[in-house]
Amino acid sequence: MLLTYVDESYSSDAYYIAALMVPEREAISLTDALDAVVAKAAVDHEVSTTAELHGHDLFQAKAEWTHLEKKPRVRIGVYNAAFQAIADHDVKIVIRGVDVIRLKRRYTNAHHPHSVVLTHLIERVNECAARQDELALLISDEISKQDQYRRELGEYQKVGTWGYRATQITHIVDTMHFAPSRASRLVQAADLIAFLHRRRCSEQSRKLKGHTMDERALRANQMLWDRIKPKVVHQNTWCP
Repeated sequence: MLLTYVDESYSSDAYYIAALMVPEREAISLTDALDAVVAKAAVDHEVSTTAELHGHDLFQAKAEWTHLEKKPRVRIGVYNAAFQAIADHDVKIVIRGVDVIRLKRRYTNAHHPHSVVLTHLIERVNECAARQDELALLISDEISKQDQYRRELGEYQKVGTWGYRATQITHIVDTMHFAPSRASRLVQAADLIAFLHRRRCSEQSRKLKGHTMDERALRANQMLWDRIKPKVVHQNTWCP
């Protein structure tokens, strides 16, 4: 069984969802490794042992990381340690996105970006599970419209997805499960991935448009991403 943890990160321009596919035999070990990252931060920097590994909070020094506002290297170090824990395990990462502006421009009554991206993500997770002759179970951070997304998955399992890649979902079992991110280190891991992916995409877009960028920040983010890049088996953004 591939326990597949899902979380999103978005702006007014783009919407992304990341899936962290964790073989059941790896789940406890990865959870323990992420707990150890926070435990070390608790000893070294007086962070709560229950602090959430949340991408926005770590980058912006929010929530339990507020007192480290003037220590960006410490916060990036925690992010790096979390990514190293992910990289040290036998996991796979799937990332999908959509250009929100183009989606709304092309389709007058477009589905919500979350629904669009989640559908594309489900197709790719199903493919990945099939290639490994495994089944996947989806576990997502709590969001609004949870019943809608459960219904949509049920339809995809019965009659297939919509669009040019219409596929019957045969390797994702049961329904879509939702859990508060604070209660799951593995949902938090998916959040870290989704957040940094969105941040890097935004930086690349701004750079292409000629904006002046902080090259040190760009290098730091690239260094972080390089930790988990070998685990990414699919990454794409739909531009309608």
